[in-house]
Amino acid sequence: MSFLQFFRILWARRALILLSVLGAVAAASIVVMLARPRYEATTRIELDLLKPDPVTGQSIGGRSLPDYVKTQVQLMQDYKVAGRAVDMLGWQNSPRMAANYARRQPGDKRDFHRWLAQPVMDNTNVVWMSGTSLIAISYTSSNPETAAKMADTVRDAYIDQVLATKRDYAMKNANWYYKQADDTYTKLKKAVERLTAFEKANGIILADDASDPEMAKLKMLAQAAPAAQAAAGAFIAPSTVQVAALESQIASQSKILGPNHPDLQTLRSQLATAQTAVAREIAMARSGSAPGGPSASSMLSAQTQKVLAQRGKVSEAKRMATDVQVLRSQYDKALQKAADFEQQAQTTESGVKVLANAVVPRSPDFPNIPLILGGALTISFAFGTLAALIIELLNRRVRSAEDLVNSGLPVVGIMGHSADADPEGLLWRILGIRMPQLGRAAS
Repeated sequence: MSFLQFFRILWARRALILLSVLGAVAAASIVVMLARPRYEATTRIELDLLKPDPVTGQSIGGRSLPDYVKTQVQLMQDYKVAGRAVDMLGWQNSPRMAANYARRQPGDKRDFHRWLAQPVMDNTNVVWMSGTSLIAISYTSSNPETAAKMADTVRDAYIDQVLATKRDYAMKNANWYYKQADDTYTKLKKAVERLTAFEKANGIILADDASDPEMAKLKMLAQAAPAAQAAAGAFIAPSTVQVAALESQIASQSKILGPNHPDLQTLRSQLATAQTAVAREIAMARSGSAPGGPSASSMLSAQTQKVLAQRGKVSEAKRMATDVQVLRSQYDKALQKAADFEQQAQTTESGVKVLANAVVPRSPDFPNIPLILGGALTISFAFGTLAALIIELLNRRVRSAEDLVNSGLPVVGIMGHSADADPEGLLWRILGIRMPQLGRAAS
């Protein structure tokens, strides 16, 4: 089928095509006039994903970013955010809303709050700009001011919901760690009581670092014995052992206590008293006014026997002291965790940054008059053309000599008006198209 044949068919069926176009345009015009306009307002936010949490130091990024953003998009359209928006607007206290709820369909079993939140969820649309942390929140309404107000309200409700969720999560964790700390403290208290009772029952006193003071005395005597034996008279003041023990305690306590701690000050005072006693005993020994003190070897031997006799009990006491240290460490860590989460529960950082408030739209998003009329015109013309072709194929007619030639029939001649008088020939000449001349009637 040539273009001329196609055009002749359309021209022959022009009434059908024109009727289709006029009917569709008329229907589209009625829809435009009767349709209730809908306005769409949009606000934009940015999720601050790269900034770490001020308490935990954690940030979101990498492969977890798309899943996290999709979750936030779903949350913005969820009942939690819509219900919070309803609360912010105070719809539950509106008599008009209550009257509309009373006139709902009989089969609607939703409660008042969910019924109010449903239109908010239905009219909210959230779009994530892929590859970024930007999100657009749109709201559709028949009133442009309402659309802008609701878009901002849904955004604020989402920010409040994110902040509330973060605080609730942190407070639950804080309460859990506080409970763990209480349980650990109970165990720690019992462990300390068992250790204290064991020490009292066996006459053993361990230092705060679970070291054995008697072993420390033995080491000091072992170091002091050679020098004392080399000294004249091989005399060792009885208070020397006390001085060594106090020096050992001061050295260990200095690692965990401050220089002005009361316990450390008491030990230093006792050390000064013991050193004074050592000096007095040595002076008395040299002057011969005091009886000779025990020899270094006898003191070392006695201390060795004492340490060996208490070895098993000291080992058991150290095991108990280790349990106490482990429980104390667990208790301190649980308290620190609880304090961190409690601080996080008081945060005001939602991790959401508002980029732009919603602007009142000037024109409705629906109906789009140019789009509707243009679409109706295009579709109706295509439909009319298709209908004309189908009708022509079902009831084929000869409209030109070309139709006979295409059918394989011989054409003897063409009868009609002259080319000069024929308007159709004039049209083809104006268009610059030469009509096929298949033959002329024989003279």
